[in-house]
Amino acid sequence: MTLLDPVPETARSVGGAYDDVAEDIELRTPSGSGSNRERGADRGRSTARGRRLPRHARRMQLLGAARDVFVAQGYHAAAMDDIAERAGVSKPVLYQHFPGKLELYLALLDQHTQELVGRVEEALASSHDNLRRIERSVGAYFDFVDDEGGAYLLVFESDLRSEPEVRRRVEQSLQACVDAITRTIAADTGVNEDEAELLSVGLCGLAEVGARWWLGSGGTVSKERAVELLVSLAWRGIAGSPRRSVPDSGFAR
Repeated sequence: MTLLDPVPETARSVGGAYDDVAEDIELRTPSGSGSNRERGADRGRSTARGRRLPRHARRMQLLGAARDVFVAQGYHAAAMDDIAERAGVSKPVLYQHFPGKLELYLALLDQHTQELVGRVEEALASSHDNLRRIERSVGAYFDFVDDEGGAYLLVFESDLRSEPEVRRRVEQSLQACVDAITRTIAADTGVNEDEAELLSVGLCGLAEVGARWWLGSGGTVSKERAVELLVSLAWRGIAGSPRRSVPDSGFAR
């Protein structure tokens, strides 16, 4: 087997939950080639790049590297070579986990759309006080865009929205946030489900656009103050909804 030969399927299964076979193949250095200093540098790189990782840990490492590359370069400019290099692995290892760039992008998008939905659902479940729910839901959007990894760009500003699978995933995640808030409003107020969904769309739009504007403004308004202002705007409107006659419940306290 040469350095350019594909990794056979039988070899890929060696090691069980570990997947460093392709790394070992790529990282072999012919004996006697190069200077002692070059061979020493190669051995150092081999030690770092050839480190065995459980399959799940390797996948998470690859997703982290892909996020960095896609955020910095965009989908179209990014190459699998760049991602493999960023992760410190060989391309065969990268392809063991993801058959192509689109599949890798979709896996990364799934990870971060689920993160956003999870943040919103956690905010709603964190309190029975509806003002706190709104504060934490709006805050969830701000925390999402404020993450230093920049993953929000993949969800809100992807350069691949023309791809049907990307568009579908993004729209589903945004609808999941809307649905979660809709259920809360419908359960706690006298408005019907359609009206509750419209209110939810307004709240999600306010939170998303406000958070993105805040991030792009360079901090001219503090994060805490920005959330406070948007919550005040939203609360004054939602608090005017008729309250169901259920004790200790209601979007209008």
